[in-house]
Amino acid sequence: MAEKKTNGANLGFENQLWAAADKLRGHMDASEYKHVVLGLIFLKYISDAFQSKYAELEAMKETEYTDPEDRDEYAAANIFWVPQEARWKRLQNSAKQPTIGKIVDDAMVAIEKENPTLKGVLPKDYSRPSLDKYRLGELIDIIGKIGLGDDESRSKDVLGRVYEYFLGRFAAAEGKGGGEFYTPQCVVKLLVGMIEPYKGRVYDPCCGSGGMFVQSERFVEERGGRLGDIAIYGQESNPTTWRMAMMNLAIRGLDANLGPHHGDSFHNDLHKDLRADFILANPPFNMSDWGGERLREDSRWEYGIPPVSNANYAWIQHFIHHLSPNGIAGFVMANGSMSTNTNTEGEIRKNMIEADLVDCMISLPGQLFYTTQIPVCLWFLTRSKRNGRFRDRSGSTLFIDARNLGSLIDRTHKDFSDEEIDKVARTYHAWRGEEDTGEYEDLPGFCKSASIEEIREQGYVLTPGRYVGAAEVEDDGVPFEEKMAQLSATLYDQFAEANRLEAVIRRNLEVLGYGE
Repeated sequence: MAEKKTNGANLGFENQLWAAADKLRGHMDASEYKHVVLGLIFLKYISDAFQSKYAELEAMKETEYTDPEDRDEYAAANIFWVPQEARWKRLQNSAKQPTIGKIVDDAMVAIEKENPTLKGVLPKDYSRPSLDKYRLGELIDIIGKIGLGDDESRSKDVLGRVYEYFLGRFAAAEGKGGGEFYTPQCVVKLLVGMIEPYKGRVYDPCCGSGGMFVQSERFVEERGGRLGDIAIYGQESNPTTWRMAMMNLAIRGLDANLGPHHGDSFHNDLHKDLRADFILANPPFNMSDWGGERLREDSRWEYGIPPVSNANYAWIQHFIHHLSPNGIAGFVMANGSMSTNTNTEGEIRKNMIEADLVDCMISLPGQLFYTTQIPVCLWFLTRSKRNGRFRDRSGSTLFIDARNLGSLIDRTHKDFSDEEIDKVARTYHAWRGEEDTGEYEDLPGFCKSASIEEIREQGYVLTPGRYVGAAEVEDDGVPFEEKMAQLSATLYDQFAEANRLEAVIRRNLEVLGYGE
């Protein structure tokens, strides 16, 4: 049987793990239960990584005089020190005991105590009465059979893929509004592929579980860069999601500054002085309760004061505020942001366009997101279109209509293929004048390079469909008269069939006593 395609990871054991974890769902909400599962996966991962290093040191003990209990050996290899009471083997052996919840909590406390970077990050409520301990033991048994942190698994980024898979499934399970932190992997890949964060400061002020950072780091490594070529700055307002991001980045060895705690980027900006080279973000759409009435005089509103009733243009100006002189921002927005004239939004957009900040706009197909059916688009803003890295693009904006790309991966969700992501990114790179990307050309129905004057003529609306026009239809060579005759014959057949069906329905209604 063909392997089912998912929106993120492709694992050999995902269905088994999901089915086992799903047993817990009868007793708690998906939003609560994901922390139970992801906390255990984190514990298994760092315990496996520790055990692998332990075995290596043990094997060299006689010849190299290594000590498997020497903490410095683990610190030097960027591996977390796992104390005796937190090692997975002990948890596994205790899985059937009624005290397993407290044993897991104690393990989490011990790991935080030994590893200050994880302080306050790990979940420690496995002993709560509402958590079924029999099911918890079953879950530990299942996770115990999966290799996560040994050398082979780490090289395959198994845990990262488990995280992605679960985040996607949880987002789907929680339904609309329940997983605003989760951005489909294909959208993250497209954002990263577009702005190419090779080196410098990467910032996400609403970072969720840290998916943008993981993809950025992967991008750097795939192109021969080093872990550490980019400096990561993030912020997240939800405390449990902030902890998830800290775990997600820790297991990948990513050194990130997500602030000392969770925080609201509007009211408690933890990176006030940061000017980032790259900004990647998927802010919550159309937030109406963001406390805008308390920020009327804020210095970030350079292009106009955003309305209290919608945070979209507050987010956009927050991104611009934190951009370095040559920086670029790529982010997700609801489609309405491209054309709204509600309150001050149209005026803010006009001011941004006249300041020549808008580099590229992409409209996306529907059904990409698990958590919202709102049509979305991607914005790309830059403070300088003639920074010397690419051709001078002053006064022009690229519009791409990607609504016809993507294919269904299940009944209701779409995904981009790598080829489609590459097609969109290469179009932008060619337009920017990057080497080895070919010569850019407008393609009706797909992409168009428009001047500020053309955007003015469209009333400062940034919807790509207004600019790219319709795709050319290939002539099939059939004479008009012949085609018209065929279409007319088909239409008359359909009229006849409609009349026949109407007569059948009328007869059935009469039989049921509802005739005219």
